[in-house]
Amino acid sequence: MKMQNVGILGIGSALPDKIVTNVDLEKIVDTNDEWIRTRTGICERRVAAEGEHTSDLAARAAQKALDDAGISVDEVDLIILATATPDSPMPSTACHVQAKIGATRAAAFDLSAVCTGFIYGLAVGSQFVATGVYKRVLVIGAEVLSRILDWSDRSTCVLFGDGAGAVVLGPREAEGLLSFKLGSDGTTANLLHIPAGGTCQPATPQTLEDRLHYVKMSGNEIYKFAVRAMGEVTQEALDAAGVDKKDLDLLVPHQANWRIIEAARKRFDVPEDRVVVNIDRYGNMSSASIPVALDEAYRSGRLNRGDLLALVGFGAGLTWGAAVLRY
Repeated sequence: MKMQNVGILGIGSALPDKIVTNVDLEKIVDTNDEWIRTRTGICERRVAAEGEHTSDLAARAAQKALDDAGISVDEVDLIILATATPDSPMPSTACHVQAKIGATRAAAFDLSAVCTGFIYGLAVGSQFVATGVYKRVLVIGAEVLSRILDWSDRSTCVLFGDGAGAVVLGPREAEGLLSFKLGSDGTTANLLHIPAGGTCQPATPQTLEDRLHYVKMSGNEIYKFAVRAMGEVTQEALDAAGVDKKDLDLLVPHQANWRIIEAARKRFDVPEDRVVVNIDRYGNMSSASIPVALDEAYRSGRLNRGDLLALVGFGAGLTWGAAVLRY
């Protein structure tokens, strides 16, 4: 079978209006602006308003991506939503997005790979287009992480933010998505997880009292893993695409921590002006961080047609992945 070239036809993002600064956090948890900035690079983050859900942000980002691509909702064949914060355990939040944008003929499902979710979504969505099964696929990364944070735990609540980003995938004559490399190691699942709320530990008065429905993280171990994994998987994706890192126009990493991004950049030997960084304004938005950064690079003129770029992320699972593409 001849495989179809797959490319990004449109990009969009959506962010809540509410901004929570480090100074704001000083009032509710034992922390301070300097401590947060020097350890994470974060100055502020967006937080969803009451009644604003993951599907709302995802739908707004999706519509912007469709508008950018010049494609109507009637042309969407499939919606893949990467999220760790669904509106509810069931049905899939992708189905809510389908209803909100009016994509009545599209199939829809959620995908869970946490912070690596958008790259996993790109890899999955591109296969439908490459094989000719579908022609237009929406891939969205959307999170409302503020609802699963323990706001008394300064080691986690200062790190995360809410937001959504989306792309439209479709066939292209020119090269588009060149390679993917995905990985996971379930033996390290306890390094970043939410202990309760599933079938292992269903919700009980005790799990609520023990605050087991919030994000728990082993920061030092995650840091060491991330610096190594981001460099290694990006190189693997470049090798698979047959391109050299010196030819990259942009590196778009998951926005987890400025020190992780900088350490990985130095290890990978990419100039600062070729790395997209917005963690200072948004914090870690999990599956939304890469597509939001991609959209910002596009809107600001840093990303242009024909540019070679690499996307790389890591997250709970532990999972990791990279994609190389010609925009």
